[in-house]
Amino acid sequence: MKDRLVSVIGGGGFVGRYVVQALLKAGARVRIAQRDPRGAWFLKPLGGLGQTQFAAVDVTRRDSLERALAGSDAVVNLAGVFGSAMQAINADGAGNVARAAAAAGATAFVQLSAIGADPDSLSAYGRSKGEGEAQVRAAFPTATILRPSIVFGREDEFVNRFAAMAAALPFVPVLKGGTRIQPVWVADVAQAVTRALADPERFGGRTIEIGGPDALTFTQFHRWLLGAIGRDKPVIELPDVVGAGIATLGFLPGAPISWDQWLMLQQDNVASGEGLAAFGITPTPLGAVAPGWLVQYRKNGRFADARHA
Repeated sequence: MKDRLVSVIGGGGFVGRYVVQALLKAGARVRIAQRDPRGAWFLKPLGGLGQTQFAAVDVTRRDSLERALAGSDAVVNLAGVFGSAMQAINADGAGNVARAAAAAGATAFVQLSAIGADPDSLSAYGRSKGEGEAQVRAAFPTATILRPSIVFGREDEFVNRFAAMAAALPFVPVLKGGTRIQPVWVADVAQAVTRALADPERFGGRTIEIGGPDALTFTQFHRWLLGAIGRDKPVIELPDVVGAGIATLGFLPGAPISWDQWLMLQQDNVASGEGLAAFGITPTPLGAVAPGWLVQYRKNGRFADARHA
């Protein structure tokens, strides 16, 4: 990767900051492109002189992408949203990025998708991600498509959200407690992106699902989380009829949930195939890194004894 120019769409986001760091360590020149590049300026000190660039980009506009990706040797698309803009960003936006990358002469492309991506998915999110994959594959046939399970890390909105909920409520309500997830550490995802870009002959044209070393039901996850933050509270699995009603209202105590997310919970979020082993990466367990930042949710913070918080 040394001295290759890699443009990272969404480089200042949760996953993006880790991808950028991995690319910088590999010696690449990195152009961080997002709607407001100022939101990624915190990454400047991580690169050497001239190693980082910044560009404003709107994935819904081809002219914007052409300017942002000009001269790129490789491109990573991390743009993704929930809500009303899913079709514009996750599907058509992904296709726009892939077409612009091909026009720029890039030789490697990584699209970050999601397990469950399928044009025929019940959920609008799954459909948008599946349509995005199809558009990417049509525009850039040698793209590598990565489908992670739930991505966790210090800045995530998954583990932190449920930890805050568990700390605040007298009990932990769980929707679809039997549904399995396979949390994957964000730094492992970043390494997979970097290795895919470094060897497009090996990884180009492939769709690879990636997850962590442990597949947990939602109930198991919440029980583990309570132990990690030193809380002794009951975990209550809510019946589906209650869960569907909550999703219709759009709010679970302590955390919002949409009907689309409820539909996504109907299927396991577990990787199939080689997973991270395809990249020579040993998956990092949730328990190996998450407790380092979860101390903030203990009753007495980092000064608490996790066994008696």
